Amino acid sequence: MFTRRVMTTVLLAAFAISASAATAQSQEKFPSRTIRIIVPFAPGGGVDVLARLLAERMTPKIGVNVIIENRAGASGTVGGAHVLQSAPDGYTVLFSSNTHTMSKLVMASAPYDPLADFTPIARGGEAPLLAVLAPKLPQKTLAEVAAAAQKEPDKWTAAVPSLGSPGHVATLSFTRLTKTNMTITPYRGTAPALTDVAGGHTQMLIDAMVVLLPMAKTGGVKALAVTTAKRSAAAPDIPTAAESGVPGLNVVSWYGMWGPKGIPADVVKALNAATSDALRELETAGRLAALGVEPTYATPEEFAKFQAVEVERSGEILKSANFKPQ
Repeated sequence: MFTRRVMTTVLLAAFAISASAATAQSQEKFPSRTIRIIVPFAPGGGVDVLARLLAERMTPKIGVNVIIENRAGASGTVGGAHVLQSAPDGYTVLFSSNTHTMSKLVMASAPYDPLADFTPIARGGEAPLLAVLAPKLPQKTLAEVAAAAQKEPDKWTAAVPSLGSPGHVATLSFTRLTKTNMTITPYRGTAPALTDVAGGHTQMLIDAMVVLLPMAKTGGVKALAVTTAKRSAAAPDIPTAAESGVPGLNVVSWYGMWGPKGIPADVVKALNAATSDALRELETAGRLAALGVEPTYATPEEFAKFQAVEVERSGEILKSANFKPQ
């Protein structure tokens, strides 16, 4: 009798433990709580605008709140470092532009290796860059800007959202192609850089059309050219760089999502699917076209290969411009 009671107790305990473990496992099924998307730039920039659109569409699809948190500074590495130090569970991820992949190339003491230390999750589209000028300046083309900067380089400063940003790469390409020597000043994101150009404190800015176009349409800044081989459907009246007198200036801004190293494959797959679904909805609704963003869809593996090729290409541009890490 004693043995039977002991056995019964043991079996009941084992059942309880098993049931508890099953419940815990069920509760931990991803996702079960809020997902934070870290944007490593100030609010209002191109990365921030697209991230917020994605978060809005991802929330109902993935079943939990997806929120944006801005952590700007140090060419995007403040936000990147925060994500890197987070648990590799998919609840804290980074959404950035190609700026993220450039930190080792533009910083003398980068806090991490952007390719080796992160898990690539999804690509999030690409967009042409737009070159804009302070509104009171007389120049109307990139060629005219180049001529003026060659004549009086001390009067020309180009703002860049951050070191290693697509706009930074494009600005270096511009100075190399036109043999100009204007001062390049990094900011803590697109919004403050654009504010200074609109106010005439800085003369020129090249960055994602996503955020520059609205002010260009109102005349707050002067649109000169897009940095792609063909004109953008979002602003067909704005010429290409080649049409504006600087052939060879061809740089785009692309976006992606990353997490810390070691995120489980099923979590990466779930985030990739949610991001892709959100992009398709935004594309169908015309929200991306209005911003000049072209959606891109890729598996995490395809994204990893893509970013490696892009880093090599951008590195060659920096080298040809004699850029020194800062």
